[in-house]
Amino acid sequence: MAFEVEIYGRSMDVNDRIQDYVTKKVSKLDRYLPGIEEARVDLAYVKSARSSADRQVAQITVRGKGFILRSEERADDIFAALDTALDKMQRQIERYKGKRNRGRGDGKSAAEVAEVVVEEEQEERPPVIVRRKQFRLSPMNEYEAIEQMQLLGHENFFIFYNADTNAVNVLYRRRDGDYGLIEPEID
Repeated sequence: MAFEVEIYGRSMDVNDRIQDYVTKKVSKLDRYLPGIEEARVDLAYVKSARSSADRQVAQITVRGKGFILRSEERADDIFAALDTALDKMQRQIERYKGKRNRGRGDGKSAAEVAEVVVEEEQEERPPVIVRRKQFRLSPMNEYEAIEQMQLLGHENFFIFYNADTNAVNVLYRRRDGDYGLIEPEID
């Protein structure tokens, strides 16, 4: 194995069986792309996923000189999620290699090869709102909003009416686990 495979588990135990399986499968990526220097595999159990088939998450990040490739898949079994993420990674590697190796190869400049392309005017479709939600906001302070967000199992964001500022705010979880607060101002 020419590169290091780092395995991290979030909200789950990465036992020896999983670790051996991941190392064995991910180390084979070197066959498809020899320049891999490091591979990171993040395995997670997401309890609050809407569907039980989306609770096991496998994310693979491959780094090498001049490239970073990432794939993520969800399934009801961690092994199935990992296998699907590996298949996706192999397709990304093939696409990356194709972009690197693709070219005209005949030595002609782009100006010589370029054809005049007549663009057809296509009618642009405006964005469509496919779902609307309405809910009542109860006045609360920032700490109550954090507690409510955790109780409801919202992982990304929570909208609330801030009793201290008399305004609607958005509370969101940052990647480092802390929280951020968006306080909109009207012009």
